[in-house]
Amino acid sequence: MILKNLKNYNNPQIEEIIKNEHLPLYRAKQLIHWIYKKFATSIYEITELPKSLKESLSKEYYIGNIKLIERKISKDSTEKFLWELEDKEKIESVLIPDRNRLTLCISSQIGCPLKCRFCLTGRIGFKRNLHAWEIVDQFIQVSRLIKNENKKITNIVFMGMGEPLLNFENVVEALWRFKNLIEFSPRRITISTAGIIPAIKELPKKAPSVKLAISLNASDEKTRTSIMPVNKKYPLRELLKTLKEYPLKPRERITFEYVMLKGVNSSETDALRLAQMLKGIPSKINLIPFNPWEGCEFKKPDEWEVLKFQQILISHGYSVFIRKSKGQDILAACGQLKALYLCSTASTML
Repeated sequence: MILKNLKNYNNPQIEEIIKNEHLPLYRAKQLIHWIYKKFATSIYEITELPKSLKESLSKEYYIGNIKLIERKISKDSTEKFLWELEDKEKIESVLIPDRNRLTLCISSQIGCPLKCRFCLTGRIGFKRNLHAWEIVDQFIQVSRLIKNENKKITNIVFMGMGEPLLNFENVVEALWRFKNLIEFSPRRITISTAGIIPAIKELPKKAPSVKLAISLNASDEKTRTSIMPVNKKYPLRELLKTLKEYPLKPRERITFEYVMLKGVNSSETDALRLAQMLKGIPSKINLIPFNPWEGCEFKKPDEWEVLKFQQILISHGYSVFIRKSKGQDILAACGQLKALYLCSTASTML
């Protein structure tokens, strides 16, 4: 008999398993508590269950776990985790310390189909979507590792490998598990997307109320299409129209991620055009000086260019932050995740 992974089941499904075993419903709550709050790696670790029940469940079920292959720590304390999945594919997660915050950047796909030119993933392509449990398990396994170090994850960003909104159903299911099973506040979770318009429209209808970040990276259609082919299918003008209609609560803002490429999108003209373009959208802008990688055609802009770009946007009333690249020495910065053969397309921005 092929054993079934309990992490593949949502709350109602686990309750159904318990019913089929002719057991009281509180046993389902115990299972969920031990898997999602106490991070049990085996049914036999669940001390609240009698030995006979552990043995009975273990004949048909198991608690799946992604496997840690490598853990690297940067000189700036950023940590990168390489995981092996049950089918031997690999993904990476990044843990980013920043004053009183500890942010986990998680992956949603193995590889990415978007082929953004400033990221290595464009050369590698897409393998598959992650299952909901594989997305959530990145949080579970990192939490287990850092628990004895008196550290706790305070924020989650879907900015690792892949385009989250192209794995919509699994990402939404993962979000509900974070909210309902792990009891992690959705307001501390950010979904980053390159602009998958239909999914952006569906997100507030189907998912908990998380923060939205847009990987923008250009202020005109031609430039964005050149560096982000997704703009052909979901053009900038349609994306901006969708974002102007996106339901936000009072004081909520959409974060715009802007990877700065020297001589491509970093001029004063680009800054002025961006300021005009985002009018009417409650915005926060994160500028990300490009993180070079071997063989890439793009270069990082000079510091004065980045500062000038920032000042122009600030003078137009925007909140603008320059994203400090962390973990570059261990290839954990924006666009550098690769999991041996793979890399990130989205920004590991806070």
